[in-house]
Amino acid sequence: MTDQESMPEDHDHSIMDEPTPQAPKHIAVFMAHADDAEFLVAGTVARWVAEGNRVTYIVITNSDKGTEDPEMTGEALAALRQEEQRAACKVLGVENVIFMGRPDNSLDGRDVSLKLEITRILRQIRPDVVMCQDPSLWWRESSYINHPDHRNAGEAVITAAFPSAGNRLSFPELLAEGLEPIKIKEIWVMGPLEGDHWVDIGDYLPQKLAALQAHASQIGDWDSTDEITKWAEETGKRADPPLGYAEEFRVFHTSG
Repeated sequence: MTDQESMPEDHDHSIMDEPTPQAPKHIAVFMAHADDAEFLVAGTVARWVAEGNRVTYIVITNSDKGTEDPEMTGEALAALRQEEQRAACKVLGVENVIFMGRPDNSLDGRDVSLKLEITRILRQIRPDVVMCQDPSLWWRESSYINHPDHRNAGEAVITAAFPSAGNRLSFPELLAEGLEPIKIKEIWVMGPLEGDHWVDIGDYLPQKLAALQAHASQIGDWDSTDEITKWAEETGKRADPPLGYAEEFRVFHTSG
């Protein structure tokens, strides 16, 4: 069950000078684990919130496996990571967070029950924009192997957002619950293998860094400032024209 506190165009190589339309929007950020969003999208989230948009975080797993501490139990870690995610959200101005509580290191992007649950959440909270991880990203060169939960979360979220959320005959049990279809207008893939949109986060990099530090169980004694700042700087160089500090996305505009 969901633990809820509250409930195509070609745009190759474009920079989002206005990353959201002028009218306020509701953005749903799906992530496999607590802290995934802080690495990938926290600067953009901080910017969007400052610009008057509303953001809901959805953490799919209970994040109970990410520790090397022999004294830590999975139950205690899951509770701790919820606290850390709430603290990070407070830094960014994100008021709503949903914890789906799926077991960590177990997601299957083809799992019908997972897609049903995500579709249910989409029809409940009714966002304009959905953000998720890249289902195509298995690794980057020889230095990084992507966690399978990241890939599988992305696959399940994209399938739920399009077409399931807007398809009346998908999951008819949701209609019986009174949950009408919703057409998701945009899907933003976070930290993609190949991006086509960049958001300038120069004014919001301090918030991104502070939100990341809120995940103390994962960060430990690591001072992320230099590495994350360099990452944002290198990402900005890929934009055209270049930006000082940026986060990168692949954006899909659906026809519903």
